[in-house]
Amino acid sequence: MRPSIRVATLAVGALVTAVLATGCSSSSDAPKAAPAAAEKAPQAKAKDVADKPSEKPVKAPLVAVGKSGTYTAEDGATGVKTKMEITLKDVKTVTPSEIGTTTKPKGQYVVLTLTVKNVGDKDGGFHPYGLMKWEDDQTAEQNASTLETSNSGQDVDTDYKPGQNVTGDVILDVPRLGGKVNFYDSPGAASLTFELPAD
Repeated sequence: MRPSIRVATLAVGALVTAVLATGCSSSSDAPKAAPAAAEKAPQAKAKDVADKPSEKPVKAPLVAVGKSGTYTAEDGATGVKTKMEITLKDVKTVTPSEIGTTTKPKGQYVVLTLTVKNVGDKDGGFHPYGLMKWEDDQTAEQNASTLETSNSGQDVDTDYKPGQNVTGDVILDVPRLGGKVNFYDSPGAASLTFELPAD
């Protein structure tokens, strides 16, 4: 064999050997890397689950006559949050004539006298219309809101700066006495629950 052909053959042989060696080493490394990654992934998931606190639904504070409850109010347009405190001063049943209306209730008019106070550090609002729902052990939640207003006290349905408070009435139409009224400041769980006396 001529020297030039021998050199060319050796060069091609060396090149083929190098390519095969590189191909073999990279292909033998790939299966080893994949199981290692797969083995680590379940451990990472298990650790993530272990690190997360269990998410339990938050129960709304139950507010009886003479008591107060707080909740975090969130402005739906801006997302600004502040802490509001509501005190249930009194609960009484009334007739339509006592509140100056001729509209008959579906059930019974009930007046909640509330003191609403912004105890947070941002502006916040209390807007109960359409967000007050009555229920008891026998009956599922029913919308209790009315457009009726009271002549006594101030209008609690307003916006509050930090430290401001208002005492006034919210008039509800409930199926019967007793039960409780849930107030929903935002979708989801109730923000506060007001306990209504049975008589």
